[in-house]
Amino acid sequence: MNPAKALNYRTSAHLDTPEWPTALALYHRSFPEGRKPDAIVAGMFAKGMSELHTATVESSGELAAMAVTGVIPAGGLLLIDYLAVQEHLRDNGIGRQFVRHIADWARVRKRLSGMLLEAEAEPGADNERRIRFWERCGFVLTDYVHRYKWVPETYRAMYMPFGDGNSLRDQAQDGGRSLFRHIEAFHKQAFAR
Repeated sequence: MNPAKALNYRTSAHLDTPEWPTALALYHRSFPEGRKPDAIVAGMFAKGMSELHTATVESSGELAAMAVTGVIPAGGLLLIDYLAVQEHLRDNGIGRQFVRHIADWARVRKRLSGMLLEAEAEPGADNERRIRFWERCGFVLTDYVHRYKWVPETYRAMYMPFGDGNSLRDQAQDGGRSLFRHIEAFHKQAFAR
């Protein structure tokens, strides 16, 4: 059986779900460095700015994937802040199926115009593999390389327009700088006390 064909999805604006402890452990394993501290993630949910998306294998109930997202109202966008698939379930199409589900949820349930994420920009096999994954999911990589003051890594924006997506494509015309204004505003709100 290919588990990518038999997943159950759940989206919650709260962390008091049965999936959260396992999703949190996957978050820690998948992002050992550079992740938001648990207290900041909890604060994002307390502020009502994030959703937890989970995918479980229908036959076993095992958590297959998790994502933390947030709506950026000013851009009509969904930011994928973190997304991870269980290590032993990777390379089975689960990640792409999960991203499609999140995109459908954002387009239909939230009526957003597209999705946005930031990808590590440093050259390297792992970063290039991640960028290829997002491109296979339908994201477009921008040229602008962004450097935050508080982290050493550099990032590039990736976006996925829904429908004609002209407004999102227009925002990306400056190589991605405008998209980072949305991303930075989201992070600023996440870390605000």
